[in-house]
Amino acid sequence: MSGQKLQTAVLGATGYAGFELARLLLKHPKVATPLFLARAGEAAGKQLEEFYPELGPQANYPLEPFDWELLKQRAVKVLFLATPHELSRELVPQALQEGIRVVDLSGAWRLKAEANRAVYGFTDADAALAAKLDAEAVYGLPELHREEIAGARLVANPGCYATSVIVPLAPLVKAGLVDRKRGVICDCKSGVSGAGKKPTQKTHFVEVADNFSAYSVFGHRHTGEILEQAGLDDDELTFTPHLLPIPRGILSTIYVSLARPAAAAEIERVLRGAYGAEGFVRIYGNKHLPQVSYSLHTNFCDVGFELARDGRRLTIVSCLDNLMKGAAGQALQNMNVMLGWSEKEGLA
Repeated sequence: MSGQKLQTAVLGATGYAGFELARLLLKHPKVATPLFLARAGEAAGKQLEEFYPELGPQANYPLEPFDWELLKQRAVKVLFLATPHELSRELVPQALQEGIRVVDLSGAWRLKAEANRAVYGFTDADAALAAKLDAEAVYGLPELHREEIAGARLVANPGCYATSVIVPLAPLVKAGLVDRKRGVICDCKSGVSGAGKKPTQKTHFVEVADNFSAYSVFGHRHTGEILEQAGLDDDELTFTPHLLPIPRGILSTIYVSLARPAAAAEIERVLRGAYGAEGFVRIYGNKHLPQVSYSLHTNFCDVGFELARDGRRLTIVSCLDNLMKGAAGQALQNMNVMLGWSEKEGLA
């Protein structure tokens, strides 16, 4: 592909994450103007700038009806699905059959354990093929699965909450520092864009403004991702998401009991050992806690912590932009890894 720009396609570019991805792809130096697709009866036939006028009055990005023949004609190599979980579950088998690599921003292919996947209630037309693809799909957190992503046909982009928890927690569990018997508490807050563009009663301005609420207690779809990727059992995790009255951003406060007394220097050494060479994880260290504003409009996941005087109680604060490292930015990072490009390409 030397000298030739990559042809990509985005299905679902009118959503918040989809448009963020479109914006990034349009600026990527190695990517041709993406093919923006819409399902029949929805936005097909319109222009992307009708939904997002900030593209400018001279923009010309048509939303073309989704069609496999069109993808072949345009020689699409990578298809991004910013679609409902059920639709991604339906489309991925055909995409792979057509020889198109997929980065799926939905939760359709993130989970390996059937018990965790049950929260979605999928009914697959070909259960055997779906099971095969479940096994093949690579969880798209490059900091943990870079080598597998590089050769993958199907990358399941992680959930935003899940990313904010897995990044700081996974290396501590792996190092044996977490007292799993005492459990881990994840108290997470997200801006309203994390709920998607389709309005609901809970996301209307009058419901969100000057308010703060918890939801999906003991039932959020990202719970299974945290369990599988951090290496915890179901009864070892309490994960409660909250809706913040801000447009975007996540702040996760993670409460951990340590298996033995430890010093702050050891905690920081484990985190820096895992992410010191990573371009998109910033370790703030002990008593330096990140804030939502630090990572907005970037692909960074910021991590800081404080250790109690007894050396046994650890509080971690993790922040990221739910539309970037929590969705579109990470999707682009995954594409860069899949193609052997610098992960910062189009994101720096």
